[in-house]
Amino acid sequence: MCEKLEFVFYPVPPYNFDISASIFTGGDREIRIYNNGIFRQSFCRTERRFILEIKSSGTTENPELKCRILSDSPELKGVTENMKEFVSTIFNLDDNLVPFYDRVRDDPVLAVIIPKLYGLKPPTTPTVFEALVDSIIEQQISLSVAHRLQNRLIKLFGDTITCGDTTGYCYPTPERLAKADIPQFRATGLTNRKGEYIRDISAAIVAGDIDPEELKRENDTVEIIRYLRSIRGIGRWTAELTVIRGMHRLDAFPADDVGFQRIISCFYFNGRKISADETRDLAGRWGEWQGLAGFYLEMAELRGITP
Repeated sequence: MCEKLEFVFYPVPPYNFDISASIFTGGDREIRIYNNGIFRQSFCRTERRFILEIKSSGTTENPELKCRILSDSPELKGVTENMKEFVSTIFNLDDNLVPFYDRVRDDPVLAVIIPKLYGLKPPTTPTVFEALVDSIIEQQISLSVAHRLQNRLIKLFGDTITCGDTTGYCYPTPERLAKADIPQFRATGLTNRKGEYIRDISAAIVAGDIDPEELKRENDTVEIIRYLRSIRGIGRWTAELTVIRGMHRLDAFPADDVGFQRIISCFYFNGRKISADETRDLAGRWGEWQGLAGFYLEMAELRGITP
């Protein structure tokens, strides 16, 4: 049995879905991918399994998205509003980019990059937990390797959904990862230490000692980062990535990330090696938008855009 639900979104302009979803190009079609103009992701929500498909039917200034939800659960129409809120949140469709563009219009690099990425909005993970686990996996390894390990983790521990000839894997729940043993984590390619971090944090969430979603209620991003850093396995870099990716806190910037240091160096310092402090000082120019500015620079590099 496969239920289907369809609806249309009208995001706040400007919004370029093709550029915004392009970060998922080359992904795993059974988990999350953007290919031939269609974004697809499998996920679990309200104890049900879904496959989400989105394609653009509008323009950057008059954006329109057509969404289709497939599920192996009955009575799908009863979750329409929940699904609409979910999709809007993970793509940040209600974001207004105009204040950001106004803030950085005098930046010599962003002034050149933004017209080529006009309408780009960053994604947010469906849960803070996902951003936290992904950030732990990415510690001290390349993104390409990290993505392979993340996909292995999802396929080993996540629930599956099959609708017709389409099969998808959902991100593992804290309950599932809390019960995993270290050899299982090792089977995905993770180190013993990272497996311990993920298992112990998952167990703390299940026990009610940690509630990542509740952290969204805290207004002070610095306080959230400070709290996350008190948890074993989470340093400043991991905490900053988590609040940016999982909470859409655009006033944070992962200055300790060597990849961002390299990007900042390339665009602003003629390629010379720079420190985390220099990176953080530069990001401070962008104020509350520094996380978004960093995302634009990262996307510019991925798409081969140079100032």
